[in-house]
Amino acid sequence: MRRMLALPLLIVVALATVNPCSVRAAGRAMTVDDLLAVRSVSDPQVAPDGKEVVYVVSEIDREAGKTNSSLWMVPVAGGPARRLTTTPGVNNHPRWSPDGKTIAFISSRGSSAQVWVLPVDGGEAWQFTKLPVDVAGPVWSPRGDRIAFSAEVYPGKTVEQTAAKDKEKEASKSKARVHDSLMFRHWTAWDEGKRSHLFVTDVVTREVTDVTPTLQVNAPPAPFGGSDDYTWAPDGRALVFTAEPVKDGAWSTNTDLWEVSVPGGKLRNLTEENPGADEKPAFSPDGHWLAFLRQTRAGFESDLRVLTLLWYDTGATFELTRTLDRPVQSFAWSGWDQLLAVIDEAGTEPAVLVEFGRVIDGQSVTMSLPQTHRVVKGGAVSALQATRKDGAFLHPTTLVFVRSTADHPGELYKASSDGTGLSKLTHHNDGLVAGLDLAKAEPFTFKGADGADVSGWLVKPPGFDPRRKYPVAFLIHGGPQGAWHDEWHARWNYAMFASPGFAVVAVNPRGSTGYGQKFTDQISQDWTGRVYDDLMQGLDFAMKTYPFLDGDRVAAAGGSYGGFMVNWMAGHTDRFKALVSHAGVYDLTSEYGATEELWFPEWEFGGPPWDRPEHYREHSPSSFVKNFKTPTLVVHGALDYRVPDGQGLGLFTALQRRGVPSRLVYFPDEGHWILKPGNRVLWWNEVLGWMGRYLKK
Repeated sequence: MRRMLALPLLIVVALATVNPCSVRAAGRAMTVDDLLAVRSVSDPQVAPDGKEVVYVVSEIDREAGKTNSSLWMVPVAGGPARRLTTTPGVNNHPRWSPDGKTIAFISSRGSSAQVWVLPVDGGEAWQFTKLPVDVAGPVWSPRGDRIAFSAEVYPGKTVEQTAAKDKEKEASKSKARVHDSLMFRHWTAWDEGKRSHLFVTDVVTREVTDVTPTLQVNAPPAPFGGSDDYTWAPDGRALVFTAEPVKDGAWSTNTDLWEVSVPGGKLRNLTEENPGADEKPAFSPDGHWLAFLRQTRAGFESDLRVLTLLWYDTGATFELTRTLDRPVQSFAWSGWDQLLAVIDEAGTEPAVLVEFGRVIDGQSVTMSLPQTHRVVKGGAVSALQATRKDGAFLHPTTLVFVRSTADHPGELYKASSDGTGLSKLTHHNDGLVAGLDLAKAEPFTFKGADGADVSGWLVKPPGFDPRRKYPVAFLIHGGPQGAWHDEWHARWNYAMFASPGFAVVAVNPRGSTGYGQKFTDQISQDWTGRVYDDLMQGLDFAMKTYPFLDGDRVAAAGGSYGGFMVNWMAGHTDRFKALVSHAGVYDLTSEYGATEELWFPEWEFGGPPWDRPEHYREHSPSSFVKNFKTPTLVVHGALDYRVPDGQGLGLFTALQRRGVPSRLVYFPDEGHWILKPGNRVLWWNEVLGWMGRYLKK
């Protein structure tokens, strides 16, 4: 299981003075204010009759330092979008009732996040749950008589007892933490003893039941699990959900799918035989198939994610996309014998139609070879849905999804089931984009280490003039198993790095996803070999291929694994004029003892440091401090428990002691990612300001 973006991104950047006369009249360069003004479109949900789609729009409130979200609706056939909620704060996760008359959603109006209900035909939203703890992820039962949701409680205690214990802890004069096991902290939070449980409430009586009262692990998994990790059985008598490993959670990736009857009972493990991760369950329209995502290798969070079917009557499983050799990001049923999937493929995230045939003879099922067809290509697709009528899928269906590209933030789109008729349904960012000079991402391919084909993207600066020489923003992703896509990124944004006049080069070296699992695997236990060669050879190729790139003005910057690579570069090359290490891994041995998900370093380095001390030492940037010369900006968050702040502080100490020009930017209220509006502005100012100091002509 990939714990989402376990290690973010690395970026290599250079700065130049831009001649205002060269800026095209089509628009101006993007600013941080523009980036923060983008309206984020997400979570489309098609109505049961297939005519409308409700979705979420999120906007940053700069003055309040928070994000407001609201519900919107637009006809699938096209037409003006209308806003459904206007109350500031959180208004998200809309879900249609089966009869299409009501939308349940989460709202923070009032004192906490609760389930609210909105009549579609008119009227005000009203509060459905009134619990003393926050809730999340409402999902209607097939008959519309119940709603499932999640909430954090102390195992064995009710929501009322949980709230009382929280008040007691808050009033305590001692804030000491006592732990007997790992993980005592994770991502940005300490383990306070609470776990995410599944609850069911009766729509008429509003009686609330914890259907997993004694569960000692999180369901859905923390910190990124959501309502796509639990689903109702078609008869409404049970829930199937994803839960964290029941033992050895700090060094195991073995999430499983479990079944529990409603209103509660004994749990049944449906995927006990698989030592890897199983997640994201969803029933077929006929109720016989349970589709989910599976990784088979234990302890590896970036194993190939395969779309898999479980024959619910017998428990037999069938892998649908193993031979596709591309990780499946998400999926949705689009018919009795077909699913839609978003895959990671060569720097894009296309939509794929997966069709399968089956012959059923009693309890025996014979599957034919699945067929896959790419139906939406280019850019990055997410939140894919198929239209239905009266609760049933029709052929052909209409696809509804969010799509973004490097030169345009995400909007809602639709297309026919074969991918034709692609058109935009929403236009929340069109006005903003129209005033900006945003370049498309242009692909290129070169020969990397071992003669392998390696790919990358080029993004030209605003006001591009081919007769000029431009400094280079050379972007290298992190993860390390991840990829640069043709997408709009809310934080590490191509257009922002291009805005001062950079030509952006983004390489997907060894370890990148979307180029086959073998390519992805080739970074494990080799963080500094082929991947480093791919990066350097990719930069060399770009310099030779694009004459407008200025090879004398390049700087490197990156976060997490990207910061690790920046720190490694500091000890192994002098080609960069400046470096920025954001949340960078500096010393592998000390990192192991202070991070949380131990399966990650144990897989990536072949075991714990006491079993492979030389390997840890030989691949650690801290072993090469004597070679540090390049001016370096060090950025870290105090709440980063993925790469704890001691890594950044240790790096800064070494730079200062060596006399290397360096600067520390420390965020006491941020974690692995810089998310708060004011901090994001400061981050961009510091990063671009640092590079500008050393890269001006």
